[in-house]
Amino acid sequence: MVQGSSAGSSWSGGGIDGRINGFIIGALVIVVLLAVVILLSLLARRRSSPVSSHYYIDDSDRASSVDMQSLEKSMSMDCKTPTAVPRKSMNDNEFENKWYTSRRILDPINMVSYPSADLLAATGNWHSSKLIGQGTTGRVYKAKYANGQVLAIKKFDPLSFSGSSDFMEIVNGISKLRHPSMSEIVGYCSEPGYYVMVYDYQMNGSLYDFLHLSDDYSKPLTWDTRVRIALGTAQALEFLHETCSPPVIHKNIKSSNVLLDADLNPHLADCGLSFFYEDTNESLGPGYNAPECARPSGYKMKSDVYSFGVVMLELLTGRMAYDSSKPETEQSLVKFVTPQLHDMDALGTLADPGLRGLYPPRSLSRYADVVSRCVQTDPKCRPSMSEVAQELTGCIQRSASDRRLGGGFRSDSQCSDASDW
Repeated sequence: MVQGSSAGSSWSGGGIDGRINGFIIGALVIVVLLAVVILLSLLARRRSSPVSSHYYIDDSDRASSVDMQSLEKSMSMDCKTPTAVPRKSMNDNEFENKWYTSRRILDPINMVSYPSADLLAATGNWHSSKLIGQGTTGRVYKAKYANGQVLAIKKFDPLSFSGSSDFMEIVNGISKLRHPSMSEIVGYCSEPGYYVMVYDYQMNGSLYDFLHLSDDYSKPLTWDTRVRIALGTAQALEFLHETCSPPVIHKNIKSSNVLLDADLNPHLADCGLSFFYEDTNESLGPGYNAPECARPSGYKMKSDVYSFGVVMLELLTGRMAYDSSKPETEQSLVKFVTPQLHDMDALGTLADPGLRGLYPPRSLSRYADVVSRCVQTDPKCRPSMSEVAQELTGCIQRSASDRRLGGGFRSDSQCSDASDW
C-alpha cells in the first residue's frame, strides 16, 4: 500500500511540473512573437518614409518638401529649386550650387537611351547628306526611322568628355531644362566612342536659314510672326536666367540656334551647353559677342541679352549680324543700325524689304526701343529678360490693337498680311 501511495504521489507531482513547463514555454513563444511584430512594424515605418530627393534638411533639422505636382504644371518643371536656409558655414552661392549639383547627380534620367547601332542606321552611318548643322560642340544629323519618326542627333567629339559619368551629368542637367520655347532633349547615347544627345527635329530649320538663306521663291516672315519669334525666344531666356536656380547662362545666342517648328514657333537650341563655350569669340562668331566678352572671363548673364538684341535686329532688318560683303560701315549690324533706332524715318528704310511695308509703325518703334536697350555697351544698362519679354508682349498687343482699329499698318503695297508664308 505504501508503495502504491508513493507511486501515485510521484505521478501527481509530474503532472504539475508539466503544466508549469508548458506555461513557461507558451509565455516565451508569445514574447518572441510580440518582439517580431514590433520589429516588423518599426521596419515598415522606416521604409514608408525614406530620404527623398524631393526633401532637404535645413538647420532646424526639419524636412521641407517641394510640391512636385505644381512644379510639373509650371514652366519651370524640374529646374526651379525650393528656397533653402543655408548653413552659416556656407555663403548663399556655395549652398545653392552644392544643393543643385548633388540633385543633378542623384536624380534619375527619364529619357530614352538610343543604341549606337540604331543611330548609325537612322543617319546612314553619319552620312554627309544627313548633316544639318555643325559647331564648336559637334555635328548635328537628321535621323529618320522606319516608323517615320524624325529626330535631330547631336554627336559630340568623344574627347570633349573625361568619361561617360561626365557626359551623363551634363545630360542629366539638360534634361531638367524644359520650356515650350526650348529645343527639348528626348534621349541620349553613351557608349564607347559615342556621346550623343537626341532632340526633337524642327522641320523649318533655323531662323538664320529662314532670314538669310531663303531663295527668291520663299515668302518672308510677317511682322507679327517675327515679334512672336522674338517673344518666344525671350521667354526661353527668361526661364534660364530667372526661373532656374541657380541661373543658367546660355552663351551661344544667335539666329542659327533659334529653330522653327511647323507653325514657325521658336525653340532655342544648345541650352545647358555653356560648359563648351569658354571663348565666345569662337563659338558665337562675329557680330553677336558683347563688348565685355573680349576676354573669355568677361561673359556675364547680360551678355546673353546683348546677343539676343542682335537676333532681334536680324528679325527687324533681315540683315546678318556681320556681313563682310557690305561696305565697311555697314558690316557690323549693331554699329550700323543702333544710331538710327530712334528715327522713325530711318526705321522705315531699315525694316526688312521682305515685310513690304506691312507693319504697325508704333509696334515697330516700340520694338526698336527694346533692341536699343539690349545692345547697350554697358551691361548694367541692359534690361533683364523678363523686362524684354514684357515689352515684346506689349508690341504684340499694340499690333493687335492697331489692327482692330483699322488702318494701323503702314503699307507700300496692296499685299495681304494674312499669311506667314
